[in-house]
Amino acid sequence: MNELPGSTGTSAGFALRLGQIIFSSASLLFMSFGVQFYSYTSFCFLVTIMGLVIPWSFALALLDGYSVIVTCPVRQKGILFIIVIGDWFLSTLALGAACSAASVVEVLLTSGGSVCRPKICSRYLISTVFAFLSWFLSMASSLFNLWSLPSL
Repeated sequence: MNELPGSTGTSAGFALRLGQIIFSSASLLFMSFGVQFYSYTSFCFLVTIMGLVIPWSFALALLDGYSVIVTCPVRQKGILFIIVIGDWFLSTLALGAACSAASVVEVLLTSGGSVCRPKICSRYLISTVFAFLSWFLSMASSLFNLWSLPSL
């Protein structure tokens, strides 16, 4: 089997997972600290999904790191299938959460500052951007894993 860079068990896959952890954590932190996000349902959804993406990506980063250290990639079809399904599921949820948060941020920004202060709205916006970046990396790793699945 040719190793596809970015799939599970490669150093590029490890880098993708670390990026997911960093961007998801940044999104969660910008949304949570000092901001009353719980008054908007889409922001609560974003926080919940980013809270799910972080441990999933951390567990798979540990798997990737171990696979890179012992130079033994994941070759079990069942395990890779579960990873692909989990990635697709969380990627879909992350995209939905990021899109819904982006639409609420757009409404808040176009309201002219009457609903939220510019500092708070900018934190919402930064959190949403990090959520999109996390989704992009999650979808990339999911596509790489899906591409390598038939070769097992």
